[in-house]
Amino acid sequence: MAEPGPAACLLLLLLPPLLLSPAGAAADDTEWVRLPSKCEVCKYVAVELKSAFEETGKTKEVIDTQYGFLGGKGSGIKYTQSDIRLIEVTETICKRLLDYNLHKERTGSNRFAKGMSETFETLHNLVHKGVKVVMDIPYELWNETSAEVADLKKQCDVLVEEFEDVIEDWYRHHQKEDLAQFLCANHVLKGKDTSCLAEQWASKKGDVATTGENKTKKKGGKNKKAAEKKKKNKEKVEEAKSHLAPSAERSPEEEGDIQPKAPLAHSPADEL
Repeated sequence: MAEPGPAACLLLLLLPPLLLSPAGAAADDTEWVRLPSKCEVCKYVAVELKSAFEETGKTKEVIDTQYGFLGGKGSGIKYTQSDIRLIEVTETICKRLLDYNLHKERTGSNRFAKGMSETFETLHNLVHKGVKVVMDIPYELWNETSAEVADLKKQCDVLVEEFEDVIEDWYRHHQKEDLAQFLCANHVLKGKDTSCLAEQWASKKGDVATTGENKTKKKGGKNKKAAEKKKKNKEKVEEAKSHLAPSAERSPEEEGDIQPKAPLAHSPADEL
Protein backbone atom coordinates (compact mmCIF):
# COMPACT_ATOMS: atom_id res chain seq x y z
CA MET A 1 0.00 0.00 0.00
CA ALA A 2 1.41 3.40 -0.97
CA GLU A 3 2.42 5.77 1.78
CA PRO A 4 0.49 9.07 1.98
CA GLY A 5 2.28 12.01 0.40
CA PRO A 6 3.89 14.90 2.30
CA ALA A 7 0.78 17.07 1.88
CA ALA A 8 -1.48 14.42 3.40
CA CYS A 9 0.92 13.85 6.27
CA LEU A 10 1.04 17.58 6.92
CA LEU A 11 -2.76 17.65 7.10
CA LEU A 12 -2.73 14.80 9.59
CA LEU A 13 -0.35 16.76 11.82
CA LEU A 14 -2.10 20.11 11.64
CA LEU A 15 -5.80 19.37 11.44
CA PRO A 16 -6.82 16.86 14.18
CA PRO A 17 -7.52 19.55 16.83
CA LEU A 18 -9.95 21.21 14.43
CA LEU A 19 -11.78 18.14 13.19
CA LEU A 20 -15.49 17.69 13.49
CA SER A 21 -16.42 14.85 15.82
CA PRO A 22 -18.52 12.11 14.22
CA ALA A 23 -21.95 11.49 15.72
CA GLY A 24 -20.84 8.05 16.87
CA ALA A 25 -17.85 9.29 18.91
CA ALA A 26 -17.58 8.07 22.48
CA ALA A 27 -19.29 10.37 24.96
CA ASP A 28 -16.37 10.25 27.40
CA ASP A 29 -13.81 11.24 24.77
CA THR A 30 -13.51 14.82 26.05
CA GLU A 31 -10.52 15.53 23.81
CA TRP A 32 -12.74 15.26 20.73
CA VAL A 33 -16.25 15.95 22.00
CA ARG A 34 -17.24 18.97 24.08
CA LEU A 35 -21.00 18.95 24.41
CA PRO A 36 -22.87 22.29 24.39
CA SER A 37 -23.42 24.07 27.68
CA LYS A 38 -26.87 25.15 28.83
CA CYS A 39 -25.94 28.72 27.97
CA GLU A 40 -25.04 27.73 24.39
CA VAL A 41 -28.27 25.75 24.02
CA CYS A 42 -30.47 28.59 25.23
CA LYS A 43 -28.61 31.13 23.13
CA TYR A 44 -29.29 29.31 19.88
CA VAL A 45 -32.83 28.38 20.85
CA ALA A 46 -33.45 32.11 21.31
CA VAL A 47 -31.74 32.91 17.99
CA GLU A 48 -33.89 30.42 16.09
CA LEU A 49 -37.09 31.40 17.90
CA LYS A 50 -36.50 35.02 16.99
CA SER A 51 -35.76 34.10 13.38
CA ALA A 52 -38.83 31.85 13.11
CA PHE A 53 -41.16 34.49 14.57
CA GLU A 54 -39.76 37.07 12.13
CA GLU A 55 -40.35 34.73 9.21
CA THR A 56 -43.94 33.95 10.22
CA GLY A 57 -44.73 37.55 11.18
CA LYS A 58 -44.83 38.89 7.62
CA THR A 59 -48.23 37.43 6.68
CA LYS A 60 -51.50 39.36 6.91
CA GLU A 61 -53.58 36.19 7.06
CA VAL A 62 -56.65 36.23 9.31
CA ILE A 63 -57.98 33.05 10.89
CA ASP A 64 -61.76 32.64 10.94
CA THR A 65 -62.78 31.68 14.47
CA GLN A 66 -66.50 31.38 13.64
CA TYR A 67 -66.07 27.72 12.86
CA GLY A 68 -67.23 25.64 15.82
CA PHE A 69 -69.19 28.44 17.48
CA LEU A 70 -72.93 27.97 18.04
CA GLY A 71 -74.94 30.36 15.88
CA GLY A 72 -71.80 31.25 13.93
CA LYS A 73 -70.73 33.72 16.57
CA GLY A 74 -67.08 34.53 16.72
CA SER A 75 -64.52 36.80 15.09
CA GLY A 76 -61.42 36.67 12.99
CA ILE A 77 -57.95 36.80 14.55
CA LYS A 78 -54.65 37.68 12.93
CA TYR A 79 -52.37 34.70 12.38
CA THR A 80 -49.48 36.68 13.88
CA GLN A 81 -51.37 36.84 17.19
CA SER A 82 -52.75 33.31 17.13
CA ASP A 83 -51.97 30.19 19.15
CA ILE A 84 -51.46 28.34 15.86
CA ARG A 85 -48.40 30.43 15.05
CA LEU A 86 -46.92 29.84 18.51
CA ILE A 87 -47.50 26.08 18.30
CA GLU A 88 -46.08 25.77 14.78
CA VAL A 89 -42.91 27.64 15.73
CA THR A 90 -42.22 25.83 19.01
CA GLU A 91 -42.89 22.39 17.53
CA THR A 92 -40.29 22.81 14.77
CA ILE A 93 -37.72 25.06 16.44
CA CYS A 94 -35.31 22.35 17.59
CA LYS A 95 -35.12 20.75 14.13
CA ARG A 96 -33.68 24.02 12.86
CA LEU A 97 -30.62 23.47 15.06
CA LEU A 98 -29.67 20.46 12.91
CA ASP A 99 -28.75 22.98 10.19
CA TYR A 100 -25.80 24.05 12.35
CA ASN A 101 -22.26 22.73 12.08
CA LEU A 102 -19.38 22.65 14.50
CA HIS A 103 -16.61 25.16 13.78
CA LYS A 104 -13.74 24.05 16.00
CA GLU A 105 -11.51 26.80 14.69
CA ARG A 106 -13.73 29.26 16.59
CA THR A 107 -13.86 29.89 20.30
CA GLY A 108 -16.71 29.90 22.81
CA SER A 109 -20.31 29.60 21.69
CA ASN A 110 -19.32 30.85 18.22
CA ARG A 111 -18.23 27.29 17.43
CA PHE A 112 -21.87 26.62 16.52
CA ALA A 113 -22.90 28.20 13.22
CA LYS A 114 -24.63 27.41 9.96
CA GLY A 115 -22.52 26.73 6.92
CA MET A 116 -19.42 24.60 6.45
CA SER A 117 -16.50 25.18 8.78
CA GLU A 118 -13.28 26.66 7.42
CA THR A 119 -11.48 23.39 8.20
CA PHE A 120 -13.77 21.17 6.20
CA GLU A 121 -14.15 23.70 3.42
CA THR A 122 -10.37 23.55 3.00
CA LEU A 123 -10.39 19.74 3.09
CA HIS A 124 -13.19 19.48 0.52
CA ASN A 125 -11.33 21.84 -1.81
CA LEU A 126 -8.19 19.71 -1.51
CA VAL A 127 -10.11 16.54 -2.31
CA HIS A 128 -11.74 18.18 -5.34
CA LYS A 129 -8.27 19.16 -6.57
CA GLY A 130 -7.17 15.54 -6.38
CA VAL A 131 -5.14 15.76 -3.17
CA LYS A 132 -5.25 12.55 -1.12
CA VAL A 133 -6.42 13.47 2.41
CA VAL A 134 -5.96 10.70 5.01
CA MET A 135 -7.95 11.06 8.23
CA ASP A 136 -9.61 8.91 10.88
CA ILE A 137 -13.05 10.08 9.71
CA PRO A 138 -14.18 8.54 6.38
CA TYR A 139 -14.97 11.02 3.63
CA GLU A 140 -18.62 9.84 3.59
CA LEU A 141 -19.05 11.06 7.20
CA TRP A 142 -17.56 14.52 6.77
CA ASN A 143 -20.99 16.11 6.34
CA GLU A 144 -22.79 14.05 8.98
CA THR A 145 -24.30 15.72 12.06
CA SER A 146 -21.67 16.02 14.77
CA ALA A 147 -22.14 14.69 18.31
CA GLU A 148 -22.17 18.28 19.60
CA VAL A 149 -24.92 19.43 17.22
CA ALA A 150 -26.97 16.28 17.90
CA ASP A 151 -26.78 17.04 21.61
CA LEU A 152 -27.67 20.69 20.94
CA LYS A 153 -30.92 19.51 19.38
CA LYS A 154 -31.56 17.01 22.18
CA GLN A 155 -31.10 19.63 24.91
CA CYS A 156 -33.31 22.02 22.93
CA ASP A 157 -36.20 19.54 23.07
CA VAL A 158 -35.93 19.40 26.85
CA LEU A 159 -35.56 23.19 27.25
CA VAL A 160 -38.55 24.09 25.07
CA GLU A 161 -40.77 21.63 26.94
CA GLU A 162 -39.59 22.77 30.37
CA PHE A 163 -39.90 26.51 29.64
CA GLU A 164 -42.94 26.37 27.38
CA ASP A 165 -44.88 28.74 29.65
CA VAL A 166 -42.05 31.30 29.59
CA ILE A 167 -41.92 31.27 25.79
CA GLU A 168 -45.70 31.67 25.65
CA ASP A 169 -45.57 34.55 28.13
CA TRP A 170 -42.97 36.34 25.98
CA TYR A 171 -45.07 35.72 22.87
CA ARG A 172 -48.24 37.18 24.39
CA HIS A 173 -46.95 40.01 26.55
CA HIS A 174 -43.23 40.77 26.10
CA GLN A 175 -42.34 40.65 22.39
CA LYS A 176 -40.73 44.08 22.63
CA GLU A 177 -38.14 42.63 25.04
CA ASP A 178 -35.01 40.85 23.81
CA LEU A 179 -35.83 37.14 23.67
CA ALA A 180 -32.37 35.96 24.76
CA GLN A 181 -32.49 38.25 27.79
CA PHE A 182 -36.07 37.31 28.70
CA LEU A 183 -35.83 33.56 28.17
CA CYS A 184 -32.19 32.81 28.98
CA ALA A 185 -30.88 35.45 31.39
CA ASN A 186 -34.14 35.93 33.32
CA HIS A 187 -35.31 32.31 33.47
CA VAL A 188 -33.28 29.42 32.03
CA LEU A 189 -29.89 30.68 33.25
CA LYS A 190 -31.04 32.68 36.26
CA GLY A 191 -28.20 32.66 38.79
CA LYS A 192 -25.92 30.80 36.34
CA ASP A 193 -23.23 31.69 33.82
CA THR A 194 -24.66 33.83 31.01
CA SER A 195 -21.38 34.98 29.44
CA CYS A 196 -21.98 33.16 26.15
CA LEU A 197 -25.00 35.37 25.42
CA ALA A 198 -22.71 38.35 24.84
CA GLU A 199 -20.33 36.52 22.50
CA GLN A 200 -20.51 37.78 18.93
CA TRP A 201 -18.74 36.39 15.89
CA ALA A 202 -16.81 38.95 13.86
CA SER A 203 -17.04 37.29 10.45
CA LYS A 204 -14.05 37.42 8.14
CA LYS A 205 -14.19 38.40 4.50
CA GLY A 206 -15.60 35.52 2.49
CA ASP A 207 -16.95 33.71 5.56
CA VAL A 208 -20.38 32.35 4.61
CA ALA A 209 -21.10 30.65 7.93
CA THR A 210 -23.64 32.44 10.10
CA THR A 211 -25.10 32.06 13.57
CA GLY A 212 -28.54 31.51 12.12
CA GLU A 213 -29.76 35.09 11.96
CA ASN A 214 -30.83 36.52 8.63
CA LYS A 215 -27.86 38.46 7.23
CA THR A 216 -29.08 38.74 3.65
CA LYS A 217 -31.86 41.20 4.34
CA LYS A 218 -29.72 44.25 3.59
CA LYS A 219 -28.41 42.71 0.41
CA GLY A 220 -31.92 41.76 -0.63
CA GLY A 221 -33.04 45.35 -0.05
CA LYS A 222 -30.33 46.64 -2.39
CA ASN A 223 -31.31 44.15 -5.06
CA LYS A 224 -34.95 45.21 -4.79
CA LYS A 225 -34.04 48.90 -5.18
CA ALA A 226 -31.86 48.12 -8.20
CA ALA A 227 -34.71 46.16 -9.82
CA GLU A 228 -37.14 49.03 -9.24
CA LYS A 229 -34.67 51.54 -10.70
CA LYS A 230 -34.13 49.34 -13.74
CA LYS A 231 -37.90 49.05 -14.23
CA LYS A 232 -38.36 52.84 -14.05
CA ASN A 233 -35.57 53.40 -16.59
CA LYS A 234 -37.20 50.90 -18.94
CA GLU A 235 -40.54 52.69 -18.60
CA LYS A 236 -38.87 56.02 -19.45
CA VAL A 237 -37.33 54.52 -22.61
CA GLU A 238 -40.69 53.09 -23.70
CA GLU A 239 -42.37 56.45 -23.05
CA ALA A 240 -39.73 58.27 -25.09
CA LYS A 241 -40.25 55.87 -28.00
CA SER A 242 -44.00 56.45 -27.93
CA HIS A 243 -43.44 60.22 -28.42
CA LEU A 244 -41.20 59.83 -31.47
CA ALA A 245 -42.50 61.33 -34.76
CA PRO A 246 -43.86 58.75 -37.21
CA SER A 247 -41.16 59.71 -39.74
CA ALA A 248 -38.46 58.82 -37.21
CA GLU A 249 -39.76 55.32 -36.92
CA ARG A 250 -40.18 54.71 -40.67
CA SER A 251 -37.39 53.90 -43.09
CA PRO A 252 -36.38 56.36 -45.81
CA GLU A 253 -37.77 54.01 -48.47
CA GLU A 254 -41.15 53.96 -46.70
CA GLU A 255 -41.20 57.78 -46.66
CA GLY A 256 -40.43 57.93 -50.37
CA ASP A 257 -37.20 59.94 -49.97
CA ILE A 258 -35.14 57.22 -51.65
CA GLN A 259 -36.23 55.46 -54.81
CA PRO A 260 -36.38 51.68 -54.41
CA LYS A 261 -33.64 49.75 -56.17
CA ALA A 262 -34.62 48.43 -59.59
CA PRO A 263 -33.24 45.20 -61.04
CA LEU A 264 -30.42 45.66 -63.57
CA ALA A 265 -31.25 44.94 -67.22
CA HIS A 266 -29.02 42.46 -69.05
CA SER A 267 -27.95 43.20 -72.61
CA PRO A 268 -27.24 40.45 -75.18
CA ALA A 269 -23.54 41.41 -75.01
CA ASP A 270 -23.48 40.65 -71.31
CA GLU A 271 -24.79 37.17 -71.94
CA LEU A 272 -21.88 36.53 -74.28
